[in-house]
Amino acid sequence: MLNYELLFVIGLMLIAFFYSSVGHGGASGYLALMALFGFAPESIRYYALALNLVVSAIAFISYYWAGFLKWRQVVPFLVTSIPAAYIGATFSINPMAYKIILGIMLLIAVMRMLLVRSTENDATQNPPVILALTIGLILGLVSGIIGIGGGILLSPVLILAKYARIKEASAASALFIFLNSASGFAGLMTSQFSFQPNIIYWILAVMIAGLLGSAIGSRTFSELNLKRVLSLVLIAASIKLFFF
Repeated sequence: MLNYELLFVIGLMLIAFFYSSVGHGGASGYLALMALFGFAPESIRYYALALNLVVSAIAFISYYWAGFLKWRQVVPFLVTSIPAAYIGATFSINPMAYKIILGIMLLIAVMRMLLVRSTENDATQNPPVILALTIGLILGLVSGIIGIGGGILLSPVLILAKYARIKEASAASALFIFLNSASGFAGLMTSQFSFQPNIIYWILAVMIAGLLGSAIGSRTFSELNLKRVLSLVLIAASIKLFFF
């Protein structure tokens, strides 16, 4: 039992490290890991969002301190995504459909990311307000239903549409994830749920890994290497959901 728990914690730390390095909280990875370890489908959204809140907050602080946050790149998306995430979290969904929807979303995201060349020297433009509000609404609703923060879907949008460079997209996604996770978590907690006592250790583990990952991602990785890590993160998450 100890080995089982240790293996699970190591998995959480690896997910938190790699996801935080690209400004993400890791919810999609936690969801896949918990499904692999036999967690009840109706409980994993609670745990994933709780851990997501911790890691995305750390990632946001790291990228913010490094000077990569541009408010104009994320605020229009947040206006509609935050209330939509709360509403989406109150919905129930069939566990099988849940995995399929998330897997498809991640697969679409990774395919788009692999087609995007390095944007290290590219100029960016402000996202059109109406379009950003619409995208935020859709991503927020999907995020709440599935139990993720939505940044794993926002990042490819920002980069592909040239609304942000890669590290700027990571900073924007970290804030997007944190606020949507908080909103979704609040929506989930309208129904009664009791967390396992072990969640304290899980939170400490992802905090440590998140601090290391976000520090490396925001200050050490080049934007090209960051895109490669993000692509690998998306691929790993989608594979886990389709095959485990």
